[in-house]
Amino acid sequence: MEQDNREQEKEKSFAELLEESAHDKSVRLRPGTAVEAEIVNITGDWVFLNLDGKTEGYLDKREVVDENGNLTVQEGESIRVYFLEARNNEKHFTTKIVGGAAARSFLESAWKGGIPVEGVVDKEVKGGFQIKIAGNTRAFCPFSQMSIARVENAADYVGKRLFFKIIDYSERGRNVIVSHRAILEKEREAKREDLKSTLQEGMLLKGKITSLQKFGAFIDLGGMQGLIPMSEVSWAPVKDIHDILTVGQEVEAVIIKLDWEKGRVALSLKKALPDPWLQINEKYPEGSSHTGSVSRLTDFGAFITLEPGIDGLIHISKLASGKKLKHARDVLAQGQTVAVTIEKLDKEAKRISLVLDKTEQDEEAHVMPAKTADKGSAPSLGSLGDILKGKIR
Repeated sequence: MEQDNREQEKEKSFAELLEESAHDKSVRLRPGTAVEAEIVNITGDWVFLNLDGKTEGYLDKREVVDENGNLTVQEGESIRVYFLEARNNEKHFTTKIVGGAAARSFLESAWKGGIPVEGVVDKEVKGGFQIKIAGNTRAFCPFSQMSIARVENAADYVGKRLFFKIIDYSERGRNVIVSHRAILEKEREAKREDLKSTLQEGMLLKGKITSLQKFGAFIDLGGMQGLIPMSEVSWAPVKDIHDILTVGQEVEAVIIKLDWEKGRVALSLKKALPDPWLQINEKYPEGSSHTGSVSRLTDFGAFITLEPGIDGLIHISKLASGKKLKHARDVLAQGQTVAVTIEKLDKEAKRISLVLDKTEQDEEAHVMPAKTADKGSAPSLGSLGDILKGKIR
């Protein structure tokens, strides 16, 4: 019995050792491997990292400061890094490969691991741009891979220092093709993921107009584009969107629909403003008189704008004192100012029936054009007596 207990203790000890051995196993890294690491210490030149509680490494501090030299990270934060190499049992990581001759040895690892590389747009060449990366290594970036949007003016990019993803690396680095668009798309996707956790339908937000089209306006939401359809630009009808908005203008809009699968956000400018119909009963009670502008003329009547977003209809049967008309333009003109009375108001249906004020009716009846003979009618022959008189003569 005692011997059996000793055997069980040995077996248990072996199992525990095996489990500990599994936990002791460090992360296996190959050049280009992407990992999440915790920042444990920041010194004058280096950022020290911890991967799994036992695997340590370091990162050049210059990679985590902004253009003003301010740190963009702090101790205790997690950061995504790429493994470059191990020297003297020290593991070197990077967030991106910056310029310099020393970076050439990492280019193949950058290609395999998708590590961003820093480059300078040297000049425009046939079909794209020549890029200098890792010192003087020449790479090619097609026009289609320079930006998410179409490249309109190539000269705007020449001389710029940008980050690229190597999409092809062959002939031992003599043939290198890079993409700046891939970097932009990754950044946009990261911002879009952040937006998913913050944006909600009904939310009011600010953004800048980036493009004006016949069907609406696009607004930059900081990671994706939102569309303001023409019907949502204003409470009043909009004929030309350029009369209301300009590119670069900052506006407030309400999110009316989110479709993350299709990457679409529908916005409304008018819903960020008070709905003019909310106080309609107080402002336009039945029987009250107002002044409006003729906004549209049809064969069934005239639409009168009382204020932006509030239109009423004068039925054609109530124009010109009951005289029969073929079209509202027979008595009214586009843009004409008229005095009207609210005949009927339906707030729920958003309909207002109008009539011309009595003095207005008298004036319109007075200026009606006189009727003329139909084009196909024969001229009058006179009376039978007139015909007979003519024959006697």
